[in-house]
Amino acid sequence: MTEFSAARPTIDRNNLGYAILKLIREYGVETVFGIPGTHNLEFYRHLGRLGIHPVTARHEQGAGYAADAWAQRTGLPGVVITTSGPGLLNALASAGTAYCESRPMLVLSPGAPRGSEFSDIGTLHETKDQLRSAEGVFEIARRANSAEEALQTVHEAFELGSSGRPRPVYLEVPLDLLEAEVDSRVLQEVPRAPRDKDMPAREEILGAADLLASARRPIILAGGGATGARSELRQVAELLHAPVLTSMNGKGVLPESHPLSIGSELRLAGALELVAAADAVLVVGSKLGVAERAGMELVANGPVVRIDILDSQRDKNLQAAHALIGDSAVTLATLAEELHTRTLQAAPQATDEMRNLLAREAAEHDPVSAAVAARIISALPADVILGGDSSQIVYNGIGSRFRVEEPASLIYMGTYCTLGYALPAAIGAKIAEPSRTVGAVVGDGALMFSIQELQTAKEQGLDIFVICVDNGGYGEIKQNETDRDIAPVGVQLSQPDWPLVAEAFGGSGFAVTDPVDLEDTIREAVARKGVTLVHVPLDLFQP
Repeated sequence: MTEFSAARPTIDRNNLGYAILKLIREYGVETVFGIPGTHNLEFYRHLGRLGIHPVTARHEQGAGYAADAWAQRTGLPGVVITTSGPGLLNALASAGTAYCESRPMLVLSPGAPRGSEFSDIGTLHETKDQLRSAEGVFEIARRANSAEEALQTVHEAFELGSSGRPRPVYLEVPLDLLEAEVDSRVLQEVPRAPRDKDMPAREEILGAADLLASARRPIILAGGGATGARSELRQVAELLHAPVLTSMNGKGVLPESHPLSIGSELRLAGALELVAAADAVLVVGSKLGVAERAGMELVANGPVVRIDILDSQRDKNLQAAHALIGDSAVTLATLAEELHTRTLQAAPQATDEMRNLLAREAAEHDPVSAAVAARIISALPADVILGGDSSQIVYNGIGSRFRVEEPASLIYMGTYCTLGYALPAAIGAKIAEPSRTVGAVVGDGALMFSIQELQTAKEQGLDIFVICVDNGGYGEIKQNETDRDIAPVGVQLSQPDWPLVAEAFGGSGFAVTDPVDLEDTIREAVARKGVTLVHVPLDLFQP
C-alpha cells in the first residue's frame, strides 16, 4: 500500500510565474481555469498566495469553454493554464471558439527551455512546434524571451479585451524562464490604464447622420461588438424608430422585451427580407457571419452605415456607404448627438408584425424543437443564464424562444459551432455569478463531448442544471445525409442511462417519460441543490 506524506506548506518564490500571475490578479482576475501538469507547476505554486481560485476541469477544452463563458459574464479575459504539448493542443478548440466569436482569453503554457527547441530527443510532452500550432489559432501567440516580454504580452491581452476586438492571446514561457527568479522591478509591474476610445473620422459621422436622418425605414443589425454600447444603441434605435435584429452574440444588447427588438433571427429568410426591404441599414459590431445566416445571401438595397472597431470590417459581407471605425459606445453616442440636430424622416414601423412573422417562420422551420424549447423556457426562472450548444434544440428552438434582457444570457457560439460547449460554459457562468440561476440546454450528441465536466461542477459545489434533449444522435447531420441521398451512417447513437450518469457524478438525475411532466420535472431539477440532469427524449414529442 502506497503511503503519502502529509501535505507541506507551499514555499513562496518570486519567479516569473509569480510575476505573471500577480499582474493578472491586479487586472482583476480572481479565477483561472486549467489542469496542473508537470511543466506548469510554477504557475500553480502562486495561486493561493495571490488569492486566485483554481478551477480544475477534466479536459483542457472544457477549461477553455468555461473561461470563455466566465469572460462573457465578467468582461475580463478568461485565463486558462495548460501544461505543454498535449495540454495546450487540447485547449485549441476553445481558443478557436474565442477567436471566431471575438471573445477575450489568455492562455498560459510552459514551453521547452531556451536553446532546446526542436531538439527531438524525446523529452516529456515534446511537440514539433508548439508555438506555431498556437499561431494558427490565436490573435496573438508569443513565446517570451524575457520577463519583460512575458509581462508585455499580459498587458496586450487585457488591452485587446477592453479597447480592441476581443480575441484570444497565447503566452508561452520557456521552462527555464518560468522558474527563474526575477528582480523587484519586474515584480512592481502594474496594470496599464485603458487607452482612449477610438473615434471615427468626423466627416464619416456627419455623412452617416445625414443618411440615417433621411431614412424612412431603417433597420439596425447588432452583434457582439455592441455589448458595451447598450444604452447608446437603444437611444439611436428609438430616435430612428428602427427595429433591431441581432446576431446570437449580440442577443440582448437591446432587451428583447423592448418594442423595437425583433430578436436574434439572422438565420431566418424572413429576417433577411426585412434587411433587404429597409432603406438604410446600420450595422453595429457584427461581421454578419455566413454561418449565422445559415448560408443565405445577405442583401441590403438601402445604403449601409457600419460601426466597428476595426477598419478591416468596413465591407465585411456588406459594403458600407459610411464606415465609422471606432468604439461602438462613443460612436453611437456621437451619432445620437448629430441625429438630435436633424429632422428625422423615420416613422414607427410594424415591429409587432415583424416579430410575429419571424416567430411563425421559426416554428415552421423545426416545429418539434420550437415547441419543446418554448415549454422548457416556460419552466425556467426569468433571469436564468443558459449555456447553449451546437444542438438543434438550441439553434432551432432556444435561440428564438428564450427572450433575454441582457447580453450573455444565452452563452453560445453561433459561428464556430463547436460541440461540448454548453456544460462547461454553464460552469464558467455560474462561477462568475454564483447568485444567478444557471444551467445548460444541450443535445445528447454534444453533451457526450464534455460529460466529464459534471464532476468539475460537483467538485466546485455548484448548483447547476443540465437539460439533455435526446434526438438519438447527430440529428442535423442525419438530415444532411438524407438530403444528399446517403443512408444514415455514423449518426444514430446509442444512449447511456442519462439519469444514472448524473447520479454517478454525484448529482441528481431526472427522466421525462411522459410529455405532460416536462415542465414540472424541469422545475424540480432547477430547485434541487447541486448538479442535476433532466433527460428529455425528443421522440416523446413527435406528432
